[in-house]
Amino acid sequence: MVCDSKPLQSKKVCVVGAGMGGLAVAYELRREGHDVTVLEQSGNIGGQWLYDPRSDTADLLGAAAPVRVHSSIYASLRLISPRQTTGFTDFPFSPRNGRDNRRFRGNREVHLYLKDFCDAFGLMEAVRLDTRVLRAAMTPTHQWAVRSVALKEYDTDEKMSGAFVDEVFDAAVVATGHYSQPRLPSIEGMEVWGGRQMHSHSYRVPEAFRGEVVVVVGCGESGKDIAMEIRGVAKEVYLVAKSMEEVDRLCEDSSVVFGDGSSVVADTVVHCTGYSYSFPLLDTGGAITIDDHRVGPLFEHVFPPLLAPSLSFVGVPRKVKLASYLRCSTH
Repeated sequence: MVCDSKPLQSKKVCVVGAGMGGLAVAYELRREGHDVTVLEQSGNIGGQWLYDPRSDTADLLGAAAPVRVHSSIYASLRLISPRQTTGFTDFPFSPRNGRDNRRFRGNREVHLYLKDFCDAFGLMEAVRLDTRVLRAAMTPTHQWAVRSVALKEYDTDEKMSGAFVDEVFDAAVVATGHYSQPRLPSIEGMEVWGGRQMHSHSYRVPEAFRGEVVVVVGCGESGKDIAMEIRGVAKEVYLVAKSMEEVDRLCEDSSVVFGDGSSVVADTVVHCTGYSYSFPLLDTGGAITIDDHRVGPLFEHVFPPLLAPSLSFVGVPRKVKLASYLRCSTH
């Protein structure tokens, strides 16, 4: 018995975000013959790997959502995974003449690799830069109405430079990442503490901490990196492993009281306490929720059952070999 297979029907698809996840999606969808538009709020592709020296000086904690500056990359950041396991399976992360050919390379080399990937497969023709998606909602016909706006490049106030653009797509893919919206601890006295507080999202270079007494809260990869880097210019650096258990309270006189009763008068507290999932652009009528640091319900961490297949997420899991996972989840 021979079954007739229906020819693939090309769909008009909106991909939100031109980071590693969004580019992987765009590549696969275009290879299958779909009409893809990638909307990226920055002035270049790369997502988190596009280093941005700016930080939101008015909100160093990143308490507002969404944050004004997307990237959380600091200038000295290097990958902890080797080159051999970081690239896409069919586009190896190979050394190139005149580039950073270390096995554990710096963040700029990752960005250049993603640009190479775009150039190799002509993806830039599908990418619309300096474009922020304000809202994406399902229509009565089960399509996706997407409202976007052009942004002024490198304008920290992000003033809108053009009129709203309303478009309708057959499907939408959310690839906005999850390392932008700071996850802040609940420490007594944070609201009244007399010194400077910031989240690692706003950290770029150590010079601003010269001569200071600094408390770094959180002992993950970024916490250890930042503490070691600040140590080269600061007067004193205290690295606290766990915020809730080991910091008892922050006081108005700029003292930090630790869980064992000891204290130190500090100039700055840097919260390296991770990030929260945040999708302020999505209007799903409650079909997607973020509960206890989990996004759901999602089948295979990609498809929400009530809105599939026209809505999907890429890059939600955290502790994975990202490039390999992305290519598997986009097939």
